[in-house]
Amino acid sequence: MKQLLRQYDALETRKTKAMPKSKQQIDAFTRAYLECALWAETDNSDDSGGDPLEDNYDLDDIDPESLKQAITDCRRFQDENAEDLARYSNKAWTADELGGHDFWLTRRGHGAGFWDRCDFLPKEARDRLTAAAKKCGERYVTVGDDGHVYIEKG
Repeated sequence: MKQLLRQYDALETRKTKAMPKSKQQIDAFTRAYLECALWAETDNSDDSGGDPLEDNYDLDDIDPESLKQAITDCRRFQDENAEDLARYSNKAWTADELGGHDFWLTRRGHGAGFWDRCDFLPKEARDRLTAAAKKCGERYVTVGDDGHVYIEKG
C-alpha cells in the first residue's frame, strides 16, 4: 500500500494542473482513506467477490459527489480527533496515511483498524478513535453502469 501511495504521489505531481479542483483538495489522510477503500473492497464480478477495485479503478474513477462526501467526512473526523490522530504513526506510515487507512477499515467493519494498533497507541486513544469511526456509520462501495465508483451510506 505504501508503495502505491508513493506511485500515486508521483503521478499526482504530474497531473495536478490538469486535475479538477475537487481532486486537488484531497489531503494525505483522505487520499489514504480512498485508496484503502479501493484496496479493501471488490467489484463483485464473480461468485468469489471479484477483483479488488484498485485493480481496475483509481481516484479518478470516484464519482464527484462521493469524493466530495469523503473529503467532508475525513475533514470532520480529523478535526474531531486531532489529538489522538497526531500521535498515530509508525515507522512505515505517517499519521495521515495510517489514520486515513484505518478510518476506512474501522468504519467499514473490516476486522482491522484503530483498535488493532496496540504497538504504538495507548488503549484509550485506540478506543476513542474506534468509537468515533463507528459513530460515522458504514460506507459501501459500488461501481455504477457509468463506470464511476460510488461510496454510499450503508
